[in-house]
Amino acid sequence: MSEKAVVFKINEEDYGIPISFVISIEKIPETNPIPQLPSFVKGIVKVRDELLPAIDLEELLYGSQLNHNEISRMIVLKTDKLSIGLFVREAKEIIDIPAELLKKVALMGYRKTKFFSGVANLEKGLITMIDPDLLVESLENIDAIQEYVENYEMV
Repeated sequence: MSEKAVVFKINEEDYGIPISFVISIEKIPETNPIPQLPSFVKGIVKVRDELLPAIDLEELLYGSQLNHNEISRMIVLKTDKLSIGLFVREAKEIIDIPAELLKKVALMGYRKTKFFSGVANLEKGLITMIDPDLLVESLENIDAIQEYVENYEMV
């Protein structure tokens, strides 16, 4: 048994998200900023007539803003709570991760990283897997973000 995952780069590390959560991978679009929300929420973006909160994953994980360039991407995810766009340094590939190479690690219980679901130990290196449902649940002010998106009208 294996799991398909989209692999992407944040900082200099590789991360993965199960393909079942991924709607699309886009160039980083124009973002409408939202005041009074955590700094990792870059604003609202419109993708295929749907409004999404845009999250800078590098800022969320490492505290440093992502420097956008031609290889930066937004990974659009559908979670149980809401759809979001994650800004990442680079979306690299879609791979199959054999279940036996996916390991739980002790840091998964740490409050700030509870959305890490495991680490894939592959020949080409380690890939930290992220559970998008747990990621969204752990976001500071997620209810305010969700309410803002639902009530926002793009001009």
